[in-house]
Amino acid sequence: MAGGTKTVGVRVGYPSMRKIHPGQLLVFESGDARYRTRLTEVVECPGFDAMLDAEDLEAIGSEGVSRAELLAAYREIHPLEKERLGVLAIHLRLAP
Repeated sequence: MAGGTKTVGVRVGYPSMRKIHPGQLLVFESGDARYRTRLTEVVECPGFDAMLDAEDLEAIGSEGVSRAELLAAYREIHPLEKERLGVLAIHLRLAP
């Protein structure tokens, strides 16, 4: 995220996640790093397969990772009943 390459976060469509909206400020943490971001768009997809078809894989942060590997990783983390809630591609940009 700090380098500006990763601009799309992927989340399952839990009710709490469906409350987010463009313009909202979000803070992401990774280890000791914190990234303040502004949400620019939310794209809802029926599942991970459709989301990967619709989104730029590099923007998801998958440099060097194939589409098949990403799909397998998402499905390993999230069982099918969670994927059935829908998938949100959350478009972000770093905020000052």
